[in-house]
Amino acid sequence: MNIIITGGAGFLGQRLARSLLAQEQIKFSSLTLADVILPTAPLADPRVRCVQADLGNQAEVQALVSAETGLIYHLAAIVSSHAEADFDLGIKVNIDATRYLLEAARHQVPGCRFVFSSSLAVFGGELPELIQDNTAVCPQSSYGMEKAVCELMVNDYARKGFIDGRVLRLPTISVRPGKPNKAASSFASGIIREPLQGEETVCPVALSLPMWLSSPATVIENFVRAALVPAEAFGDSRTVNLPGITVTVEQMIASLARVAGDEATRHIRYQEDEAISRIVASWPGRFDISRAQGMGFIQDADFDAVIRSFIQNDMQGAQA
Repeated sequence: MNIIITGGAGFLGQRLARSLLAQEQIKFSSLTLADVILPTAPLADPRVRCVQADLGNQAEVQALVSAETGLIYHLAAIVSSHAEADFDLGIKVNIDATRYLLEAARHQVPGCRFVFSSSLAVFGGELPELIQDNTAVCPQSSYGMEKAVCELMVNDYARKGFIDGRVLRLPTISVRPGKPNKAASSFASGIIREPLQGEETVCPVALSLPMWLSSPATVIENFVRAALVPAEAFGDSRTVNLPGITVTVEQMIASLARVAGDEATRHIRYQEDEAISRIVASWPGRFDISRAQGMGFIQDADFDAVIRSFIQNDMQGAQA
């Protein structure tokens, strides 16, 4: 079996590849990393193939999927603030590329497992105190709209038996190593990562804002788990809200002080950004995760543990 990871040059794609190569539950003979920028193999493993591909080009997508493809992880996306600023690019990458992949799987390898990376950004507007898996989506950003459209497509292709679809709504991921990206939520890593390196950073949102967060390690474990869950466990909906933890921005900074000392927090400057605040404040901060946990998905213990894990495992990557 061949596994495809789109967005294979990105942080999550690279980490997922390493995890798949190290585990033994999912049996496969080859792993294809595809991205608009040529990915590098995360490990010296003969099973890895790196492909430069424009997923907005249907012919290139069709060439990527073959009869040997048994599992597709579709992670490639234009992130929130970028999709808001460039509507056409967001539509091309976030909707068109997903449709091309679904069509390629439908016609070239029917029944292929298809794990789609969605986002809590599909929610917005007036929301209940606690979000359920079946809470109506009302995105307040183009990115959220694009993810919601793709969720419906994956569910319908699965309903018709074209694919074996699984949609994972990811929490905001913190703490990411590396440099800031164009996601509206980028600050959720920046207010931890940069101070730990002695660098200045800006917090662009209110301290009282609740965030629904998950560590990179936990998200990757849940990606692997998603391919192992029996299709019938999803029931009528192939969409699941992944577990996270609710932490206000103020609590995140308090965790930083407990783990790294008050000196680290002095590198944070507070300057509200209206555009970022509008997008992020529309996202919910509390979820009922009983369904996800019943399917075997896991959650972080607390944000202190997330920061300690980042210091132990990812500080070198953060400084790269």
